[in-house]
Amino acid sequence: MVSKAVGIGEWAVSKDPREAIKTFALGSCVAVVIYDVRLRVGGMIHIALPDASIDPARAAAQPGYFANSGLPLMIEALKRLGAAKPHVWVKMAGGASVMDPVGLFDIGKRNVLAVKRELWKSALGLSGEDTGGEISRTVTLSIADGETTISSNNREWKI
Repeated sequence: MVSKAVGIGEWAVSKDPREAIKTFALGSCVAVVIYDVRLRVGGMIHIALPDASIDPARAAAQPGYFANSGLPLMIEALKRLGAAKPHVWVKMAGGASVMDPVGLFDIGKRNVLAVKRELWKSALGLSGEDTGGEISRTVTLSIADGETTISSNNREWKI
């Protein structure tokens, strides 16, 4: 299996069953995974912040950095590969309170809420979620079967 890495503010889509899409070290960032079970087409985005209005220049250069500018673009990329709402599921991971133990900024929680808002606008709901807490997560999507794996602190589980 060939892994395709997704960095902060990036997304990737694929229909190649030999590929896996993977993102590393999600703290307050959020990974959104969308998968079409009929066509076996999937995508993942690594979102750092909820709203592009705080940095329009960065949003223009790197729209995937923000939930409200990047997630709609990844959804459109999946549609171009044939993905259709009746056949997709959506999963999300991340949104932790890393280096913010008293919740002063609540970036993780704000990212989770922003993703849910964008999904709602696209008439998509979550079928799985592993968010919050204080752990960093690595997320992997297998294009062949949609298996979504999270790893953290030498543990691994599926959502």
